[in-house]
Amino acid sequence: MSECGNWAGNNEFLKDYHDNRWCKEIHDDRELFALLCLEGMQAGLSWSTVINKEKDIREAFNNFDIDKIIEFDEEKVNELMHNDKIIKNRLKINSVIKNAKAFKNFLKSGEYSTFDEYIWHFTDGKCIIHDLSKLSDTPAQDELSQTISKDLKRKGFSFVGPVIIYSYLQAIGVYDDHLNDCPCKRKNSFIY
Repeated sequence: MSECGNWAGNNEFLKDYHDNRWCKEIHDDRELFALLCLEGMQAGLSWSTVINKEKDIREAFNNFDIDKIIEFDEEKVNELMHNDKIIKNRLKINSVIKNAKAFKNFLKSGEYSTFDEYIWHFTDGKCIIHDLSKLSDTPAQDELSQTISKDLKRKGFSFVGPVIIYSYLQAIGVYDDHLNDCPCKRKNSFIY
């Protein structure tokens, strides 16, 4: 087995994520928002913690329906803080609410017709396929993740530092960071 698939270990949720979702292109705005929030939830934790709780997190946050989340009040935040099935971190919970409002404001601004159009414009709609032989070759952040992080912060988003955004770009398929010998790697020629 490729070193790429080994990071999932015996965790079936992680294995499924690696094989079927990681580095696969996503163009649905709700899912783009959901993954941005899930990546923010990961900050300081392992991805397995998020994946293991993902179903319950999605349920707790109304499947990342922005219009419902922007209505969350302090009572709802307190309810979520008592939900043992999710990541109970007040800053992260409030960040999801803040990001829902920022996402809504972004869409209202008319700068781009969709968040999908915005996030993919940075690479002209193309997936960047990195030439990676071993896991240690994968950077934690890069110039693009720094640029997007700065822009999202300017737009009012939180928990969108350059490391989180690099991981986000992998999650939504802007980057394909499967190792070269991984069967999940795109077979196109390398861009980088």
